[in-house]
Formats: sequence, C-alpha cells, structure tokens
Amino acid sequence: MAKRKNSEGSKFLRFFGPVLDALRKLGGSGTPDEVVEQIAADLGLSDDVQNELLPSGGPRYRNQIAWARFYLVREGFLDSSKRGVWSLTERGRSAHLTTDQAGEIFSRWVKIFEEQRRAKTVEEEPIAEQIAEGSGAPSKDYREETLDTLLALPPAGFERLAQRLLREAGFTQVIVTGQSGDGGIDGYGTLQINPLVSFKVLFQCKRYAKSVSPSHVRDFRGAMSGRADKGIIITTGTFTAEARREASRDGAPPIELIDGEKLIDMLENLELGLQPVTTYEVNHSFFNEFRAG
Repeated sequence: MAKRKNSEGSKFLRFFGPVLDALRKLGGSGTPDEVVEQIAADLGLSDDVQNELLPSGGPRYRNQIAWARFYLVREGFLDSSKRGVWSLTERGRSAHLTTDQAGEIFSRWVKIFEEQRRAKTVEEEPIAEQIAEGSGAPSKDYREETLDTLLALPPAGFERLAQRLLREAGFTQVIVTGQSGDGGIDGYGTLQINPLVSFKVLFQCKRYAKSVSPSHVRDFRGAMSGRADKGIIITTGTFTAEARREASRDGAPPIELIDGEKLIDMLENLELGLQPVTTYEVNHSFFNEFRAG
C-alpha cells in the first residue's frame, strides 16, 4: 500500500519544469486555468488524461499541477500568492528543472517537513506527516468536508447558495428560476460593469460529483440564446477538457465555468460558510537568549 501511495504521489514531479515553462510562455504570470491549459498544449496531453478523476472525484491532472506548484513555491521559484494569479519569482524566471531535479526538491522538503513534525506536539497533525506518507501535500480535509456539505444540499438549496454567491460577487437582481423547467436555466442576474455598462447573465447549477460534458455546455448555450450576454455554469464536480473548450469557443456566447475547486475558493474568499482560523507557533529561537538567567 505504501509503495502504491508513493508511486501515485511522485507522478506530479514531471510537472515541475512544465509549470515554469508555461508561465514563461504566458509572460511570467497566469491564472491556474491558463497554466493548466498551456501545459496540456505543450505536452500534447490527451483529453482522456486531462479528464481522469481521482477516487475523491477531483481532476487528477489539475491536482498534480497544484502539488507541483506547492513545492515550487516552497523552493522559491513561484510567489506565495494563494490564488488568483501564479507568477514566477526572479529565481523561477531562469530555472529549467529536470524530473531528477524535481525529485531532489521533493526529497529535501519531505525531510524539512519531517523535522517540523518532530518539533511539534504529538496532538498536532502537521503538513509533513501526510507528505512523508506519500500524499505529497498538506491536508485539505476542510475542502473535502465543504464539498461533501455542498453535495448533501437539496437542489433548491444549492441554487439559493449560488444566488447568494453571485450577489456577494457583485451581481444584482439575482433571481432563481430553477424549478420552472426553463430549458436548464436555474437563474439570472445583472452584472454592472460601470454606470453605463451592464450584462445580463444566466446561470445553471449542477450539484453532482461527476464531470460536466460539452453537450451540457452546448445545451445551456442553446437555452440562453438571445436571452443573455453571458452564462455561468456552477458545479460541485469538474468540467472535461472538451467542455472547457466548448465554453470558450470562438463565435459563440462565452460561458464561465465554476467547478468544485473554484467554488470552494470563492467561498473562502468571500468567507461564506468558511471561517478563517488564526493559529500561532512558538518561536523557540526568540526565547533562547533569555534562557540563561
């Protein structure tokens, strides 16, 4: 079992170099979606690879890119901004990493995390313990719990949550129409760009763990035809690579895609249902100078 875990965990090492390469091609910075798409294009990854899911239901490929970034940040190749935009540091701009070098970085940080684990109390469950066991990343239990909570909501409740989310994000006149059978439209709202410009936006909610297919995107676009300037699909699941391409297809009304990971990010940023907690660690080195009477 341990061998299987470590084999699985090490697969993200091959993306260390491609993450840096992708950001260079994007001008030194990019959104997570831009980086993921650039790497897929650079490496010629098939849709099947991009669509593969973890046992938990999350997208395996995007998960591996996220863990690659986790270590690149620790090593100082990327900045530490938690969301929104990833960007290269001065060191990262000139770095070109092989898989062997990625393995060395991973091994070094596993040792660092292990030392941190030993320094902490037995009651704590630090990042290091999970990485040393082969997961390769800090615990995301609160995200899994949030996703489980979202999946347990009734359809009408999830639609009302989407309504609240859009209101908090700056939309006005947000109305839920989910139970009306309105061609897959669950609601609509207005996004005011400035005093002179606004957009009517239709949204659809899909509360399930599987992937949203391109046919769902096409059906939603057909339902919104002539009725709105833009569409949003919000799901607790994921979107296939084909669905993402369909959503941004040239010549068709654009559709924004919010998957489960992005949905939780939005809840975090807006502090809706997720309350930040501040903790403190004792800096023993600070107290050392006072130990000798």
